[in-house]
Amino acid sequence: MIQKALAHPLDSSDFPRLGRKYEGKVRDNYTTPDGRRVIIVTDRISAFDHVLGTLPLKGQVLNHAAAFWFENTRHVAPNHVLSVPDPNVLIATECTPLPVEMVVRAYLTGTTSTSIWVHYERGAREFCGHSLPSGLKRHARLPEPILTPSTKAPHGDHDISASREEILKISGLPAQDFDTAAELAMALFREGQRVCGERGLILVDTKYELGKTPEGEIILIDEIHTPDSSRFWYQNTYDARFAEGQDPESFDKEYVRRFLAAQGFRGDGPIPPIPDEVKLEAMRRYIEAVERITGQPFVPSTEEPTARMTRNLRGAGFDV
Repeated sequence: MIQKALAHPLDSSDFPRLGRKYEGKVRDNYTTPDGRRVIIVTDRISAFDHVLGTLPLKGQVLNHAAAFWFENTRHVAPNHVLSVPDPNVLIATECTPLPVEMVVRAYLTGTTSTSIWVHYERGAREFCGHSLPSGLKRHARLPEPILTPSTKAPHGDHDISASREEILKISGLPAQDFDTAAELAMALFREGQRVCGERGLILVDTKYELGKTPEGEIILIDEIHTPDSSRFWYQNTYDARFAEGQDPESFDKEYVRRFLAAQGFRGDGPIPPIPDEVKLEAMRRYIEAVERITGQPFVPSTEEPTARMTRNLRGAGFDV
């Protein structure tokens, strides 16, 4: 199934009649004249703050996972979702994104320059305003989950993790808006940990994007608890592997990050090509993650995506 999807990756979309287009690292966003946002979740993969290529079916997997979490966390935080008319498409309320990503971390891990472990390994004992105890090992659980917000960098630039005070100074975001967003992020993370724990998983860390509705309400936007925005480990093997100094079993895009790091790429210089066998294994892990998290089988469409999206968008009343 994944092999078949290699033939027609969704690397971009072109629906000019939907409205003004903004292209993110993974999602193509269209703002419609009537105040809605059409989000096309592509198969692009982003890591180390770069778009690295595509993974077959990745957009469908992410959209499936995000739709599950959006629906099942409405009691914790309001979100922007209106409907999901296609495996790669989500219709949402148009919001003004806050200029900050709310990153929540529960473990001392990571491989990127912004990760808490890289800072800790270099001797830092304060991260984004939080004091860290000495003597911790890589992948150790932190005393409690911490909020480590970051700036939202333009394409090709690195996000900057910073304290609340630094983020307020850099971004100009009002303190009340930051605190509201932070409170929602921590509540969502606690709910994510609870649900994942029931599925035998550890929600290690994640990021949330929040935005303001036209009425001024701060709500969750973009995505939530997908293998792109979050790190997941298997609960039943974590303790033994941690005791032996091994990496935890994971099924998120850390697999691709580790492959690239092994090639010497950590965000700078030429991007190494990702072989098909790495793409297939990465997607096997993505699908396993989503099925484990949602408790539902992932049944993808292997139809050519642009024709299918066009048909489904027209069925939802859009002129495309």
